[in-house]
Amino acid sequence: MISKFVQIGNKIEIESIKKTTDELGEITRKTYRSELYDIESEDVIKIAMPMEQSKIVLLPVDAEYSLCFYTANGLYQCLARVIERYKSNNLFVLSMELETDLQKYQRREYYRLNTVLEMKSKAIDTDSKKTFEQVQFIDTDLTFDNGTMVDISGGGARFISKVQYPKGSLIRFVFSLFVNGSVTEYKLVGKVLKSDPMENREDSFENRIQFVNMVNDDRESIIKYIFEEERRQRHRERGTL
Repeated sequence: MISKFVQIGNKIEIESIKKTTDELGEITRKTYRSELYDIESEDVIKIAMPMEQSKIVLLPVDAEYSLCFYTANGLYQCLARVIERYKSNNLFVLSMELETDLQKYQRREYYRLNTVLEMKSKAIDTDSKKTFEQVQFIDTDLTFDNGTMVDISGGGARFISKVQYPKGSLIRFVFSLFVNGSVTEYKLVGKVLKSDPMENREDSFENRIQFVNMVNDDRESIIKYIFEEERRQRHRERGTL
């Protein structure tokens, strides 16, 4: 039964099956975010219509999409088709028919949230560490570089800075989130997965990091923040805040 794997309120990533070509000629697939609104039957679910830049995205009837459900037990994926669009209790809803069974999905473990947050980073002197697993955040150096976080998940983050970090290097990463009614500061270690110059901004770099040696309390707190912020954003978009 589908209700054994997903629950109402679970986040959903909706990816188009049809390929498109971007301005650079690269093949891409459009992706939207939503959440599960109701389970009508074993084959039909209802989800909130996705929004993009505060506007409702009217996915066409009969169009097919790949759905990725973010649940407490991991990711589940299936293919589904839009069979109806309507408005219910001031919410625009998509009714979708599942065309395949749910399958465990290993593509990405954590849900990413687009955001704009101040943060600080500092390269770790690789000569001072014993082993990769022993690297921890040591709060003795106050000469951090300022940056702006543009997305975050329970597994890592992407940020813009004036500094380019070597791929595979380690950095100290400092930021604050509003969780459970109060501000929490996080001091984490990140491994640089990517650090590239930004287009039309030669003095800025886009960096993607993976958190390492992270305690579960910090990870769970970040995930909680992401879900709370997603909920607040959807309420703002609907004008219910």
